[in-house]
Amino acid sequence: MDREAPRGLTLGELIRRQREMAELPMRQLAAMVGISNPYLSQIERNLREPSDRVLQAIADQLHLSADMLVSEASRAQKDSASAVITALREDPDLTNAQRKAIEEMYEAFRQLTIAKRKRPSTGP
Repeated sequence: MDREAPRGLTLGELIRRQREMAELPMRQLAAMVGISNPYLSQIERNLREPSDRVLQAIADQLHLSADMLVSEASRAQKDSASAVITALREDPDLTNAQRKAIEEMYEAFRQLTIAKRKRPSTGP
């Protein structure tokens, strides 16, 4: 059974593909990990981001490394990522939760700046 993750997939898609390759039904993997079936479904459909604990438990049950799953998913996003986001994702001194929080703040600041640029300036 090939354990190499396909290129260009999101984290949820990678988890789903690995689960399917391991021939595990979603309910069985969810029970093994200790989460609900709907929660696992949301993770696989990229509607929810798994916590570090849940990601580690999923990876353990699939006999994979959580870091490998995250890095493979990050590769898919690198082409469209800015240099700042790329640097954050490659920083070994940050946890996944810290990376996510910083990325969210960075994107929020960017969106605010973009929105301000689009607003017509009203002079006195």
